[in-house]
Amino acid sequence: MAELRWDPFLKDWTMVASNRQNRPQMPKDWCPFCPSSGNVPDYDVMEYDNDFPALRPDPLAPDGVGTDFFKTRPCYGKCEVILYSPKHNAALTDLSDAHMRRLVDLWCGRFDALRRDPKVSYIFIFENRGEAVGVTMPHPHGQIYAYPFLPKKLALETASAKEYYEKTGRCLFCEHLKNEKAEKKRIIFQNPYFTVFLPFFTAYPYGVYIQSNAHRQYITDFTDAEKTALGVTLRGTVGMLDSLFGYRFPYMMCMHNAPVDGRDYSAFFH
Repeated sequence: MAELRWDPFLKDWTMVASNRQNRPQMPKDWCPFCPSSGNVPDYDVMEYDNDFPALRPDPLAPDGVGTDFFKTRPCYGKCEVILYSPKHNAALTDLSDAHMRRLVDLWCGRFDALRRDPKVSYIFIFENRGEAVGVTMPHPHGQIYAYPFLPKKLALETASAKEYYEKTGRCLFCEHLKNEKAEKKRIIFQNPYFTVFLPFFTAYPYGVYIQSNAHRQYITDFTDAEKTALGVTLRGTVGMLDSLFGYRFPYMMCMHNAPVDGRDYSAFFH
């Protein structure tokens, strides 16, 4: 059973996917993401459809437990795995500039492909690394979820940016970055294309932000130089955390792009 259930308090859809409990136990010393497994071909970077997706392009009808109050809808969407390297023990910090660029190009290609689906409203690129954040598959990989709705945090972020723009005529994201740069003390490092900083309001001690210096809405909007710099900046940020703690630091990396629901976010989403 997999379906979306409406939370009337948070005004958000919850993904319920009991089918993911059916994932088999992997044999010890066998990894489905290694080319030697026979499960994937030889590759450099690769998109792999999730074998046990929470969202799928051919969802079954909801389980029949919904009512007028307890609303449900099919789990439409797509869940993809992005394999970073064929090397089982690699990390972003081990990848060359050229390899990182190929990873960024793969993200862009999948983003473009998924946004063509008129039923998709948001495309979420993310990575979880480390057992401390619940990762069970150590092979270097991230994921992409294509949602049929706008997740609550992104909806709030977008609404706040729109409200700020309507009041001031300025982009909230650009203003935030400008003020962080003016104060300087929370800037970690920067290059001509990206700034890495710890926001004034961060909820986590090491909740680092990476923000484009140029006003862009989507990863696909980046110039050739910006795409190369994004890969280098991501690798440098992970390397900084690893060096600070002296081991491969567990993290959750989330990439916030504008929604793909057909509305124009160009003035106020960065």
